[in-house]
Amino acid sequence: MILVKTPTGQQALKDRSVPVTPRQRSAFILFDGKRSIDEVLANGMGIVREDIDHMVALGLLEPMAGSAPPPAAANAPAEVPKPAAPAAPAAGSGSSGRTRQQRYKDAYPIATQLTGSLGLMGFRLNLQVEGTTSYEDLLALAPKIRAAVGAEKAAALDKALND
Repeated sequence: MILVKTPTGQQALKDRSVPVTPRQRSAFILFDGKRSIDEVLANGMGIVREDIDHMVALGLLEPMAGSAPPPAAANAPAEVPKPAAPAAPAAGSGSSGRTRQQRYKDAYPIATQLTGSLGLMGFRLNLQVEGTTSYEDLLALAPKIRAAVGAEKAAALDKALND
């Protein structure tokens, strides 16, 4: 099965409007209408089938014309498997009960958007944000981001990381 980027996916790649992990983003780029799902999975980037199904459910990827839909994409988007959330808030969760993983998923696109808006001046900081893989990594970069963009613009990032 070969997947291609949708127009929505193309736009999301440019403006980072849809939250995807760095690994998902790297795999997303590989879906060029030439590589099969199995080839992308075998590329050694740590991507799993659920990540691809998630991108299909978000409307970022679709089967190439004349190609059969992937099994998970044939189901309604509500049936796409999602990571299991713990029954109780994880240690270090705030009053909202969000896990650190969820906080990272919420804060990552905000951080990339903020640092990306800095242009060449924020290039290195943007690379550091894209290199993060955990809540703790992003939390450690938050003061640098705040200093670069200002407290007012960084308020959304602070809220995503701490609430």
